[in-house]
Amino acid sequence: MFAPAHSLALVLQSPASVSALRLQFAGMAIATVVFCSGAAAMCVFAFRRAGRETSLLYFGVMALLYSVRLFLNQPFLLDVFAISRRTALLVPWVITFVIPIPLLLFMRRVFQGRGRRLFDAMLIVAAILGGLGISAGVFGVALSAANTANGVFIIVLCVLVVGVMARENRNASMDREKVVFTVSLGIFVGSVLHANLLGLRVVHGPNLEPVGFLIFVACLGYIAVGRSFAKEEELLSINKELEIARQIQSSILPREIPRLPGAQIAARYLPMGAVAGDFYDFLRVDEKRAGVLVADVTGHGVPAALIASMLKVAFAAQASHAADPAKVLAGLNAALCGRFEEHFVTAAYLYLDTERRIFRYAGAGHPPLLLARASGPAEEIEENGLCLGMFPEAAYSYLERPLHSGDRLLLYTDGVLEAKSESQEEFGKQRCMQLLAAQAQAGPSAVADALATALARWSNASHARAQEDDITIVAIRFD
Repeated sequence: MFAPAHSLALVLQSPASVSALRLQFAGMAIATVVFCSGAAAMCVFAFRRAGRETSLLYFGVMALLYSVRLFLNQPFLLDVFAISRRTALLVPWVITFVIPIPLLLFMRRVFQGRGRRLFDAMLIVAAILGGLGISAGVFGVALSAANTANGVFIIVLCVLVVGVMARENRNASMDREKVVFTVSLGIFVGSVLHANLLGLRVVHGPNLEPVGFLIFVACLGYIAVGRSFAKEEELLSINKELEIARQIQSSILPREIPRLPGAQIAARYLPMGAVAGDFYDFLRVDEKRAGVLVADVTGHGVPAALIASMLKVAFAAQASHAADPAKVLAGLNAALCGRFEEHFVTAAYLYLDTERRIFRYAGAGHPPLLLARASGPAEEIEENGLCLGMFPEAAYSYLERPLHSGDRLLLYTDGVLEAKSESQEEFGKQRCMQLLAAQAQAGPSAVADALATALARWSNASHARAQEDDITIVAIRFD
């Protein structure tokens, strides 16, 4: 691979003995293994869209080039496939001058710090030398000088790799993976160094470079398999922790919905993943009065779920002034301020009094409450203050409206409005209002189910896309 290419004047000869034929079959076997390894690395790189590791690409290119060169060095294959003499000579020559580039790129990914800067400089030299060597091969001039220059360059590169390896591992702890990689890389570099000294006629003996590269490939495969098993175990552990987190979050959601005379309440909780940043809860004042909170923590996953669990405790502490939505939101804001820096919470609080037939509403940066009377279109009810958890001095106010028979109220999080179709159009507030107005005779459970179904059809009609945000719906009907 990195040994000097033979002169273009060499004539390929068929094996004259069984021993030579065995060597050719051994070379073909090594070339096949290396080719499959390179192809596998390229496939993994191509099909793994997230978190692509470019070292796989560089290793794949290096392995494929090496295997092609090794195949073309077997006279038996040249005779079988009738490969022309010029092709059999020129392609290995070109590969000889090209292959140091993916090797250097691979080393640059493996080593950091000063080693990376050295490899950057060597890349420039390799590119210049490669251009000159390929030109020499194509035009058939200065072949011997190009051969010698390439051999010297590879020897210097081998010495550089050994030096960088020694410096990197001088004070570092050596786990099994690093030991395997270091030993295999050392064997590979040693075989390349020996092959180039053979090409320069400094030493004599058989060319062991294919064996060294095969050992290197096998050890990299061992490391890759080990990492795959480790990642699998890590993934199983993460899934187990997420399942525990999901169970904990489920436990903080209300187990039952309060029953008020003349009012029906239904809730739907549709998290995007195992855990979510949406939250809803109820404050039962007495048999005829209750408060409803719907909140949305920015972000997703475990961090947002932890903040939502804080809301559970903070909301329970607001029971003494449940009838005053402004004080409830102010109390939640005071409890959350200073607890986190990168997140905030939007919330809506609705107080229902079925005895006086009124509701009170206040919001904190939250989408508006929707109200539909027994007849006519739905309307927005908005009374917003600042989001929770950002400003300790934030103040809130509430509005009060009467309740009439047949009134329907809808609280929700922004996942409802921002649900996108395949053409990236949002579901929007207007569609929510139309759906609520159309459900004039339906109970709150039917309204919540109809909205959830409409969102699923809107955002995932072909079942090809996943839900993009957490969704919470609380529907209320007063009769």
